Amino acid sequence: MEQDKINQENMGEDKVETKKTPEVIIYTSDTCGYCHAAKEYLDAIGVAYTEKNVSRDVDARKELIQKKFMGVPVIIVGDETIQGFNKDRLAELFE
Repeated sequence: MEQDKINQENMGEDKVETKKTPEVIIYTSDTCGYCHAAKEYLDAIGVAYTEKNVSRDVDARKELIQKKFMGVPVIIVGDETIQGFNKDRLAELFE
C-alpha cells in the first residue's frame, strides 16, 4: 500500500477518491404531483434514475405491491427505500 502511494507521488498523480452513485429507481404514476416533483428534483441535481410507472406498467405495479407499498412515489436509492418525496433525505444521500 505504501509502495502504491510512493509510486503515485513519483508519477505526479494525485489520488482522487471517487464516490460511486448508487442505483436509483423511482416508482411513479401519471397523476402523482409528488412523483413529478421528485423526478424534477433528481433531474435538477443530475441524478440518473430508472422510472417505473405503475399507471402504465403492470409488472412495476406488482413489484411495488410485493415491496408492501400501495402509494407513490417510492424512491429506492441503493439499499435505502424512501416513501414519498423527501427532498431533505435525497439531498443528504447525494451530497
